[in-house]
Amino acid sequence: MQYRTLGRTGVQVSTLALGAMNFGKIGRTTQDEATAIVDAALEGGINLIDTADMYSGGESEEMVGRAIAGRRDDIVLATKATMPMGDERNHRGSSRRWLVTALEDSLRRLGVDHVDLYQMHRWDPHTSDEETLSALTDLQRAGKIRYLGSSTFPAHRIVEAQWAAREHHLSRYVTEQPSYSILQRGIEAHVLPVTEQYGLGVLAWSPLASGWLSGAIREGREITTSRSTFMPQRFDTTIPSNRARLDAVEQLAEVADEAGLTMIQLALGFVTAHPGVTSALIGPRTLDHLHSQLAAADTTLPADVLDAIDGIVAPGTDLAAHEKNDTPPALLDPSLRRR
Repeated sequence: MQYRTLGRTGVQVSTLALGAMNFGKIGRTTQDEATAIVDAALEGGINLIDTADMYSGGESEEMVGRAIAGRRDDIVLATKATMPMGDERNHRGSSRRWLVTALEDSLRRLGVDHVDLYQMHRWDPHTSDEETLSALTDLQRAGKIRYLGSSTFPAHRIVEAQWAAREHHLSRYVTEQPSYSILQRGIEAHVLPVTEQYGLGVLAWSPLASGWLSGAIREGREITTSRSTFMPQRFDTTIPSNRARLDAVEQLAEVADEAGLTMIQLALGFVTAHPGVTSALIGPRTLDHLHSQLAAADTTLPADVLDAIDGIVAPGTDLAAHEKNDTPPALLDPSLRRR
């Protein structure tokens, strides 16, 4: 395992980090299975575990808490807030009112008195940066969080938050967690240049593109991945964007074979090769998944392989741009772009 400094924090984190979204009902993972995955991940050199309050309605945090009991200080522990936690309209977002409650709930579920990294899961267009950062700064001063981070923020919102922190003398986000893979490279054009400029650590989620780059999806095979069962539209190859992904996967498989690599090694090695990326978040559902992904821990792709990837999916290109989670609201709601 390799280690890198998380932005300008001085904290050393593994280049592969464990994402816990599949712990609980989302991934149909039991506590024993989750604990075994955490055990094997730590043994493999992973020292950063990332979860969120909304993963399986809090069940993921509870499982992580049980799995790390007795070894909390050896782990860089990250969680997230802002996504809906029930039907109540104020049990979501980035307001001071909600974040104080959400963090206390997360600490209780995790069984800890602080988290190392507390991330805003999405940008909240209804709450000012000053409001959010002020609340987070107070929680940080209270010793309940060590660092602040954002997740899936558009580039301009990352910049706005940095300036708000400076203007109001508040703590700033020191990390960003964007979606990034060979098939979804859009952040290379806008987000990564900004995170590099401001010295943010980057924790890339979905480096295997929801399973498209796992090696399990190939031409002529029935797609039976876990994600395809509850997100079938993302794997319907009659849809042009999915057809484009499958065509790219077939070409990438040839590149991997010629380089003597698995598709997983190619995919994870690509993400961690970018100088702006600190860690790639892997989200195994089983021990077998974890071991296949840990095999990529020391993968370093040579220039000719990276060039071949660029020839298949151009830098800065998203093959499924409609699946991005950082789209400006006005592009989704017609009323916001009309007088």
